[in-house]
Amino acid sequence: MKTKTVRRRASGSPRRPAKLWQLRLYVMDTTPKSAMAFTNLKKFCESHLKGRYRITVIDLVKQPQLAKGDQILAIPTVVRKLPKPVRTIIGNLSDTDHALVGLDLRAAC
Repeated sequence: MKTKTVRRRASGSPRRPAKLWQLRLYVMDTTPKSAMAFTNLKKFCESHLKGRYRITVIDLVKQPQLAKGDQILAIPTVVRKLPKPVRTIIGNLSDTDHALVGLDLRAAC
């Protein structure tokens, strides 16, 4: 009978594949606010989720019908689809603390 070796982290729990974060950024064309929102979101993901995220940019000028599915009322808006629960943040994400708490990347103080 073959035995299976399971490598464990220091905490003693088996290593699981990192969860992929799925984020949608809703914008209207290439406005400065939209560009800033994308830059800030990418910066947060690179520093907190390196290699574990996917950002989908949805331009509502080109695909306005997609706003209904996530109930988009303002732009730019980020919707975190995964991991659950779904979270929504409106704005260009220039308030770093608010954005990180909103995305659940940092606990509220």
